[in-house]
Amino acid sequence: MMAVTAKAFQLWRTQIAPEATVSDLCRKADIKRSTLAQQLVRGKVSIETVINIARAYGIPPVQALSVFDGYLDLAEGILPPTGEEYLSQVSPMDLLRLILGRSEETDWVGSPLSFRLAPLPHRYSVRSWFDAVDGGELRQALTTRTGIAPQNLSAQLSAGRLSTQLCVEVARVSGVSLANGLVVTGLLTPQEGSWADDGREQVLSSLPDSKLILIARDRLDGLGKRLRKQEQDNTRDQTLWENLG
Repeated sequence: MMAVTAKAFQLWRTQIAPEATVSDLCRKADIKRSTLAQQLVRGKVSIETVINIARAYGIPPVQALSVFDGYLDLAEGILPPTGEEYLSQVSPMDLLRLILGRSEETDWVGSPLSFRLAPLPHRYSVRSWFDAVDGGELRQALTTRTGIAPQNLSAQLSAGRLSTQLCVEVARVSGVSLANGLVVTGLLTPQEGSWADDGREQVLSSLPDSKLILIARDRLDGLGKRLRKQEQDNTRDQTLWENLG
């Protein structure tokens, strides 16, 4: 996870709370004092720490992050999510619920959903978002811009995570809102990232049945492949332990 320098953090925190001690900050933000102390000693303060302190002092996290190197363009780069991004944050089970609702005529195109969508991020939020904004050259562009090895990027996506640096770089390369990657990883709430409260519902309910089925098919196909790989890995691990035992 990309961090900010302790020097930059100390300057920022004296600006937002001039009279507050480190203990005051931790108490107000519900952070362990030892955690922040260790980060300051190492010279790197985590983005999560900055966000928690910003929230505690009523500062929008996007605004707070925008004063640090690596995030200076964050606030100016806020855009509405694309329809594909909203759809990427609908879980496979919710897609199936809508298909079932339409078959039973409790849901229909253009109508409000008859059920509540699972909150985001869901289990596959990061990979789904990455695929939604990938125009075909995203992996190569990230390797060129950040130096990340392709296998390391694949490992992060397979694990359902993405560093904050990569989150922002993915958005920059793809031309989408710079905060969206931070939303799908759970660092920012949808509201903090300027996502419409009913954005997912509106995009989902507008899909014709044919497109809904195709999206569900592709999403389930990818899910099936990932689950099969996990099962194969678990089988190999079990075999290894049995042979060692």
